This record gives sequence, structure tokens and C-alpha cells, in this order.
Amino acid sequence: MVWGYARYRDLRHCDAGSRTQAQRTAATRAKLLDAAVESLVELGYSGTSTHGIATRAGVSRGAQLHHFPTKESLVVAAVEHLVDKRLVEILEAEPDPERGIETLVDAFSGPLFDAALELWVAARTDPALHAAMIPLERKVSDALRVGMMEIMGDRLSPEGVDLSIELARGLAVSA
Repeated sequence: MVWGYARYRDLRHCDAGSRTQAQRTAATRAKLLDAAVESLVELGYSGTSTHGIATRAGVSRGAQLHHFPTKESLVVAAVEHLVDKRLVEILEAEPDPERGIETLVDAFSGPLFDAALELWVAARTDPALHAAMIPLERKVSDALRVGMMEIMGDRLSPEGVDLSIELARGLAVSA
């Protein structure tokens, strides 16, 4: 009888279309991260809730809490996830010094920037969110600096790159 149960269990989990636990975990996390960004963009930080994100993602509240125990951890991870994807896109593009500034301005547009801006504003008065945002902001700034220096080569000094980043960020916020 034990063999029968083990065989049943193996058949149930090993059909041709089944995924590994790691794949299921990654899929659940991706759903939650995408839903968190959508919620930040659509509802803002104050209107975003972990329950709403779980519902939007189509996962249980328990699954959401397993992966992200707090709202701050979930929304910061969501923005970091998009930052990573966006940086890969930017760095995989053929570096074109003639489009360097345009590439930089593009980095501060779209849903990713909108979601990040929501978090920056909320972090001003939320100490836990502020602490979570510091490493993310450092990562984004460092990646932008490295990417822009690679694209621009010797056309801009490191100080010029830093100034360009701050100007692009300021223009995006004012828009």
C-alpha cells in the first residue's frame, strides 16, 4: 500500500505539464510583483494593500504573506524587480552616444518611474519604507551611472554624467 500512495503522489506531481517547486515559486512571486506595480501605478502607495495585491495577482493571502510578509517588502521588491528588468533592457541595447541623453530620459519614464515615485513620496513619512528604499535607490543610481558612462564614453565626465542623471530625474518629477 505504501508503494501505491508513493506512486500516486509521483504521478500527480510529475505529469508532462507540471512545473518544479522553484518554477511555481518564481511564477507566484512574478504575479505578486507585477500586481504590486500595477497597484502602485493605478492606486498610489496609500491605496495599495497586500490583500488587494494578492487578489489582483490571483494568489492566496497566505502565499502572498509567505513570499512578502510586509507591504514595504512587497512594493520595494516589485520596483526592484522592474528596475532589474529595465536595466537589462538598457544595457542590452546597442550603446549609442548620440542617443545617450534620450536613453537616460527614457529611464525616468513609464510605469516603473511612476511606481518608484509613489514609493519615494511615501518614504518621506514612512520610516520602514524609507529604510527599504535606500538600498534600492543606491542600486538604481549606481546602475544608471555605470550605464551612462558606458554609453557616453569620454563624451561626458563622471560629474557630467551625475549632473545629467539628476537633471533627467528632476525633469521627470516635474512632468
